[in-house]
Amino acid sequence: MIAETFIKQFKPVAEIIEKETGIPALAMLAQSALETGWGTKIKGNNFFGIKGKDVLVRTKEVLSKPDVHFPEIISITPTTINGKRMYVYDVKTWFAGYATPIDSFRGYAKFIKENKRYLKALEQTTPESYLAAISEAGYATGRNYKETVLSVLESIKNRIQ
Repeated sequence: MIAETFIKQFKPVAEIIEKETGIPALAMLAQSALETGWGTKIKGNNFFGIKGKDVLVRTKEVLSKPDVHFPEIISITPTTINGKRMYVYDVKTWFAGYATPIDSFRGYAKFIKENKRYLKALEQTTPESYLAAISEAGYATGRNYKETVLSVLESIKNRIQ
């Protein structure tokens, strides 16, 4: 029921931002569902995990260096991903805060449009190709982000048919 409620509530918001920016609404909906656990973990109306200076949040980051600084490090666990040495950080770090959900979606679109590494993503015309392109450009540090967000997209598409 959580997924259906999330889709019903935020699909119209994503559609408004798609009209304003051209970013596929279903892609934004899938990303926001993944980042917030279908709306169960929203801090400061931040639906996309955008870093900022407003809200201190506990999160996990997967990085290639063992010496990255955060406001608070709870633990660092070495791991191997695709044959490469990586480090899973359990940390508290700063994220952007927004007044409303639509402000968060607009903030996300602004972030994507202002970062040149996402230019290829903005050229994509389907939610699948857009999500693949932002993943390949390094949008998230999580393991298997591309596969996971595409799976969430499929779940959404199955629910709205």
